[in-house]
Amino acid sequence: MTKPLLGQELAQRIAEHVPDAIMEADEAAVIVQSQTLFEVMRFLKESTEFEFDYLVSITAVDYVDYLEVVYHLVSIGHNHSLVIKTRCYDRDNPIVPSVFGLWQGADFQEREVYDLMGIRFDGHPNLKRIFLWEGFQGYPLRRDYL
Repeated sequence: MTKPLLGQELAQRIAEHVPDAIMEADEAAVIVQSQTLFEVMRFLKESTEFEFDYLVSITAVDYVDYLEVVYHLVSIGHNHSLVIKTRCYDRDNPIVPSVFGLWQGADFQEREVYDLMGIRFDGHPNLKRIFLWEGFQGYPLRRDYL
């Protein structure tokens, strides 16, 4: 079992390396500005203090006012875990940076979130639907899907 890191403590360390990245932090998670997401994730992966070398999952949640992308990270060597979140306030064109360049395991997970929630991952090398067919209208996991 991994030890979850406290979001408030980690937020301070992130802010030292990526200024203006932190939106909120609590015990369970750190919420970062979407435009700084890739820099934050690179810091968390490459820092010898944290070494988050394993991307467990990527998912998304529709809160009506915004879409939130949730990342679960684990450091195998340090045996700790963390939840990072980012938000998209533009429902018509939600975009966040892809983390595929850091963790190749993000490939299918980002495609799944794109397919079912409509969030585009900027920089993803093959962002296309993974479950539904090309031409399918809408995103079935959004609250406004009919």
